[in-house]
Amino acid sequence: MAVTIRPVQTKDEKLQFVKSQWNFYQGDKNFVPPLISDRMKILDTVKNPFYQHSKIQLWMAEDNGIIVGRIAAIINDNHLKIHNDKTGFWGFFECINDQNVANLLFDTAAKWLKEKGLENMIGPENPSINDEIGMLFEGDDEPPIILMTYNPQYYNDLCNNYGMSKAKDLLAYMLYPETFKTDKVTRLQSVIRERHKITIREVNMKNKDQFAKDVQTLKDIYNGAWVPNWGFVKWTDAEFDFLAADLKQVADQRLAVIAEINGKVAGFGLALPDFNQILIHNKKGTMLGLIWHMMTKKKKIDQCRIIALGVMPEFQKTGLDAVLYYEVGVRGTDLAGFRRGEASWILEDNEMMNRGLTTTMHGEIYKKYRLYQKSI
Repeated sequence: MAVTIRPVQTKDEKLQFVKSQWNFYQGDKNFVPPLISDRMKILDTVKNPFYQHSKIQLWMAEDNGIIVGRIAAIINDNHLKIHNDKTGFWGFFECINDQNVANLLFDTAAKWLKEKGLENMIGPENPSINDEIGMLFEGDDEPPIILMTYNPQYYNDLCNNYGMSKAKDLLAYMLYPETFKTDKVTRLQSVIRERHKITIREVNMKNKDQFAKDVQTLKDIYNGAWVPNWGFVKWTDAEFDFLAADLKQVADQRLAVIAEINGKVAGFGLALPDFNQILIHNKKGTMLGLIWHMMTKKKKIDQCRIIALGVMPEFQKTGLDAVLYYEVGVRGTDLAGFRRGEASWILEDNEMMNRGLTTTMHGEIYKKYRLYQKSI
């Protein structure tokens, strides 16, 4: 093969980079085509506020004009300020099953990061830990749920054979109403609510001013609750507002709740309907196609993803996490009519969350994702 690496420099080349993803999933029934406009928005270094403090460089690998791989290298300055670990990131990786092509892509990203003074690289992060991350290495027998990654299993071999090692594993649990809506769990969470005077309300998505206040509350909880977590990077105001505007388009108000203890904000839970069940039919990733499938298939969505659940540090030993999981789960089944829900992603060593999901909610780990690292 006469493979060459070409940096992405123009908007047209960026569009080519985005559309090249389809090259690697032909015939894969579990591939969920991304919305092209959404991917372009994520990579827009002018409009996406992530790039107000960070940098990204994209490359495509070509063989006789055919794109056989792609990769991005990312410098997250806010990560470096917090962790001071001289670590850069790689992401948006796709590649044919050829180790030489993969090595060329990884070498290119590593060289760029090293020239910027970094000594390690971790990935995939697309483009940050607050976005879609991880390489799926267990559970590829069904499509991914909304905002989770998916890839051929040989991608893990390409990483391992390049000399990468595990940085951290991320877990996805599947929850079923018949296993968490038991009399025992119902009584337990009821006792916790009464003991700590827990009240729960929905995020107000209908009133513009109140929604803005609730978004600020969610950001404060998130940035406070996740501080101890591995690799955590706080959202900036602009980043969180950018995300909230997008999520509002797909969110169900009934599945977004804020908890208070004795009148003080203590935590929140957020689940999203699995719009991947619609996107999987939108084979070309166009907005027009999405609108059509939304009109014909939205009522067929039968599962959700508990995408975020945070408890402020001073309330983390109250059992509020169990109450929030139960509340969101019950709302998902009883109000929205979902038959099951995914809780993801959870760090493998997040003992509080993993214990709550296994012992209280009786969830089962059904997918695993890995972040890879390598010294450069």
